[in-house]
Amino acid sequence: MRPPIICIFFFLYLLHLSFNFNVAGAGDSSGKTAGGNPFTPKAYLIRYWKKEVSCDLPKPWFLLNKASPMSAEESARFSKLADQNALSSQLSSFCTAANLLCPPDLSPSLEKHDPNANFAMYSNKNFSNYGTDRLVGVDSFKNYSDGENVVEGSFQGYSRHSTAHKERFSNYAPDSNFVDRMTFNTYAAAATGGAGEFTGYNQGSNLPNLQFTSYSADGNAHSQSFTTYTETANAGVESFASYGKNENAAQNEFRSYGEHSNVMGSSFNGYGESANAATDTFTSYGSDGNIPANRFKNYGEGGNRPIETFKNYRDLANIGDDSFQSYGKKSNAARLNFLNYGQYTTAGTESFAGYGEGASGQAVAFKIYGAANNFTDYANKKAVSFASYTNRSSAELTSMAATGNGKVVNRWVEPGKFFREKMLKPGTVMSMPDIRDKMRKRSFLPRSIWSKLPFSTSKLAELKRIFHAGEGSTMEKILSEALSECERAPSRGETKRCVGSAEDMIDFAVSVLGRNVMVRTTANTEGSRKDVMIGSVKGINGGKLTKSVSCHQSLFPNLLYYCHSVPQVRVYEADLLDPKSKSKINHGVAICHVDTSAWSPGHGAFVALGSGPGKIEVCHWIFENDMAWTTAD
Repeated sequence: MRPPIICIFFFLYLLHLSFNFNVAGAGDSSGKTAGGNPFTPKAYLIRYWKKEVSCDLPKPWFLLNKASPMSAEESARFSKLADQNALSSQLSSFCTAANLLCPPDLSPSLEKHDPNANFAMYSNKNFSNYGTDRLVGVDSFKNYSDGENVVEGSFQGYSRHSTAHKERFSNYAPDSNFVDRMTFNTYAAAATGGAGEFTGYNQGSNLPNLQFTSYSADGNAHSQSFTTYTETANAGVESFASYGKNENAAQNEFRSYGEHSNVMGSSFNGYGESANAATDTFTSYGSDGNIPANRFKNYGEGGNRPIETFKNYRDLANIGDDSFQSYGKKSNAARLNFLNYGQYTTAGTESFAGYGEGASGQAVAFKIYGAANNFTDYANKKAVSFASYTNRSSAELTSMAATGNGKVVNRWVEPGKFFREKMLKPGTVMSMPDIRDKMRKRSFLPRSIWSKLPFSTSKLAELKRIFHAGEGSTMEKILSEALSECERAPSRGETKRCVGSAEDMIDFAVSVLGRNVMVRTTANTEGSRKDVMIGSVKGINGGKLTKSVSCHQSLFPNLLYYCHSVPQVRVYEADLLDPKSKSKINHGVAICHVDTSAWSPGHGAFVALGSGPGKIEVCHWIFENDMAWTTAD
């Protein structure tokens, strides 16, 4: 199909505009930006849309505003560097100009500073020493790398050898993406008297790679509280090597480690090891996690007259693979209380070895152990006697889930993430999942640069060189996983393509649907994680089965979308209302998959809704910055 003749003339006219021509800017539907150059990537994209689609259809500004923000000169310069295979030599300026996600260039270590300084914010640097040898007083460190992306760096020492001193650390790298090899080496080591509080370590982070080496080791009567370590983190690894080792007469509390996290690999190697007269409490480890892999190796080993309490380990966890290797081993006159080990877990594998092994004179209470395992290691051993021990069998847990007594598996699928088509009716009140885009804002690359990147698993080494991705780094993982997903074989009936330029996305949509296309997305994020009421509903193509192309963001330095067309779908637009005021708060786009026969029986949709492959249709919303292409009505 040829574009209308008026579009051709308009296209030629645009090419000859003077530099006073303005192009669409962020949030500006008038089609203008500052700069006036018709040869910027964004100006070119507008011309491309008009040429390849139609100048009569509405221009999708939410798509056009994802074009590269580079100037015409920058685009030409970096395109030439790409031709010369030399982008890596100018990576920092390239990432800044093109709005990419790239590893930070770390500043030198901070070794000297005002000893009375309270740091409010400090980002992406190596921090060598803070508060060493302090006498009395209070040190406060509020935020380190807050909300950063691709966080790297290390914190070498905080409040070492202090006396009668208090230290507070409020937030370490919260809400960050891709926290790469972030280390915290020592906190309050060899401190005497005083107290410390660490409120939050890496909460809400994505793909963390963390090491916390030592917290409050070799101290004397220096009590500590650690509130939260990696809560609600996603898909990473973390380790905590030592907490309260060799301490004397300290009261330590660790409240939360890895709670509400998804697919996390965690290890905790020592808590209260060789401590004297310590009172230690660990409130929660790995609770409410999804598919965790937890390794806890030593709690209270070699301690003298400690009071050790572990309240919850892996409770409410889903599936996973856990081991707890030693609790109170070789301790003397210890009082050990383990209240709950995985009471309401589902499936998964667990092992508990070395409870009170080699200890003398201890009192033990173990109240609940959730898996169908027995403590055969401790039978007929006089050193250990269980005051209380309740074993939940797998059958019992399954029964509780089926009858509603206890926690059910459905909680692992966010309410509203999947729903039935019949719910798309005016007046229906339903849960809206969190549709917010949690990835860092990035831009497409111009096709003139994207087409020259070695986007192939066979050329991963070259791609790593361009983006300075070291061996084992998070950036290496980002690159390899994106390539793997983009190169996997399509599922039955699926047509797919990964696109890193807006022009490539347009081409793919047009190849599937023809030139008469529209692209839709949910208007905003209002209503996320709340109840919403469905207002007016419009079925695309009259609510009949239609072709569509869905494009979902993938993690990559530039904006990368996984676009695919699947058969047997219906697409809807719906006003979303506040249930109380009935006022419109959003305009959502939903896709209903009519044929689910090729889906896995364990798909989250069936966990949430019941039933199985091919038995029901499944609907979901288009999330922020994702898109649905259809033919224009």
